[in-house]
Amino acid sequence: MTDHSDAISANKARWDEVVDIHLGSDGLEDGYDITGAKAGSNRLTVIEETELGSVDGLDVLHLQCHFGLDTLRLRRMGGRVTGLDFSPKAIAAARSLFAEAGEPGTFVEGDLYDAPRLIDGRGAFDLVFVSWGTICWLPDVAGWARIAAHFLKPGGRLYFCDAHPAGLMIDDRGDQDEMRRGRVTLRYPYFHETAPLELDWPEDYANPDAVVQNTKTFEWSHPISDILNAVIGAGLALEWVHEHDRIAWKLLPIMEKGGHRMFRLPDDFPVRVPLSLSLSARKSG
Repeated sequence: MTDHSDAISANKARWDEVVDIHLGSDGLEDGYDITGAKAGSNRLTVIEETELGSVDGLDVLHLQCHFGLDTLRLRRMGGRVTGLDFSPKAIAAARSLFAEAGEPGTFVEGDLYDAPRLIDGRGAFDLVFVSWGTICWLPDVAGWARIAAHFLKPGGRLYFCDAHPAGLMIDDRGDQDEMRRGRVTLRYPYFHETAPLELDWPEDYANPDAVVQNTKTFEWSHPISDILNAVIGAGLALEWVHEHDRIAWKLLPIMEKGGHRMFRLPDDFPVRVPLSLSLSARKSG
């Protein structure tokens, strides 16, 4: 197996650093609505709200939970929640967030691929929840799907929602006037490669004025076929796959607000572009 430890370490340094930036983004236009979540808001994005259904009374495992804001929303929807993230600062912030909100929840720090060793819960969860900015940080999507299947009860469900692999190909640093005319260029690969894509990312999506020191990150592309085959190969039965023309962050600079916590291309953009992908899959039994 290829050693990606240096890439993972660089990514962890990045995510450790931006925890404080994200905690401080409350109230900013593209920031995290921490005040609303603490006050009782349980609103996920409009895509998740439409697709997820009730989680009341379910045991929920939130993989790559960051500092636990959506985990808190899932708790407020009635789920018994466990969150996993590789960033120690994010996990500490998640525990603090839940304490301030007066809600019970379990948070585990560690690499996703170590989850079966870190969480005593084989076949213990009704729902594995994965959304927004997740699998691009993972070198092995088949391994990710096996992790999800490992934790699901018979009849349990994986819900996944993230950026569309085709939308992620677009050059996010291209000429904006040309972009508005629909003349986009492709910058990033569609198909998976073992070696990660090395990026220099000085901006932060939640606070564009923030100064980020750990600018170097490493990401992996995963085409739709790899994602679907990973889920199927893990023994899960696909219920549905949906594609959407909206996404949860400002992927391209010309994007506009497009519904609750969503962004979309302008109305006069020449074509509709797939920007996010979601799926639901069940464990047999």
